[in-house]
Amino acid sequence: MKSNWIALAVVCLGAGVLVGCVDTVDGRHRAGMPLQKDRDEGRYARRVADLWTAAKEVLKHHGRINSEDIERQSLQGNVDERNVWISVDAIDDKLSRVIVQARTKGGFADMQMAAYLQREIAVRLANGNLNPATTPPR
Repeated sequence: MKSNWIALAVVCLGAGVLVGCVDTVDGRHRAGMPLQKDRDEGRYARRVADLWTAAKEVLKHHGRINSEDIERQSLQGNVDERNVWISVDAIDDKLSRVIVQARTKGGFADMQMAAYLQREIAVRLANGNLNPATTPPR
């Protein structure tokens, strides 16, 4: 009888560890598998507005934008049936960063998608042909 209770406790504890909430880069929470690497970060000697424009263009090109939060400087969208969050912020006067987070519909991390989109943002910045119409108002 004791072994049944111990087995039940182990199963419940295991289920609690495997299923939970995940913090997104825009400061919200989402159901998903915790303890998985799902973010890729890039730092650039560019203005935040340039990173914002590049991130927005990349997300539009590869998928769709579901929400845009100018106050938190974050985007949320879908690319190839993946949920994607992109956050842009300034580290100091000359350095800015972009964080890309990607998860599948089941809540599992998709590090390859996050890294791919972060590289696409870097390429868009390197090309330098950013559309100023997508720059957030300040």
